[in-house]
Amino acid sequence: MAEKVYVYLAGPLFSRAEIKWAGSLKKEIESSLGDRIEVVWPHEIATRTKEEIFKTNLAALRRSSLMVAILDGPQVDDGTAWEVGCHHALFGPKAIGIRTDFRKAGETPESKVNLMIEQSCRVVVSDVVGLVQELEDALKYI
Repeated sequence: MAEKVYVYLAGPLFSRAEIKWAGSLKKEIESSLGDRIEVVWPHEIATRTKEEIFKTNLAALRRSSLMVAILDGPQVDDGTAWEVGCHHALFGPKAIGIRTDFRKAGETPESKVNLMIEQSCRVVVSDVVGLVQELEDALKYI
């Protein structure tokens, strides 16, 4: 069996609803692709100080070949935006964004989110089914 691929799950974790949504997304990804991937979720590797949080999350980003980025909200969460940009700098456009929010948050009528985030992602999907399909496709090239 091939080595597992690490998938970093980025997204805001400031409310119970955000934590619940990200947790359910993690479970869905794992149940669909679990034998091939390991989802790394900052909520589960959280540490106490801001310095430790930064170092731990950065180390997790560096070892994660793929990323899933939750892009919901009137604009993308600042930390998530940084993680997407950092992941792009490390690996190129291998992040898969998921935006279930129907509001537009980009510069053009066609944009789903800010162009820098959208262009840093391999693709931005609107549901879990599309996310799993894109992850399956991305795994073919790793």
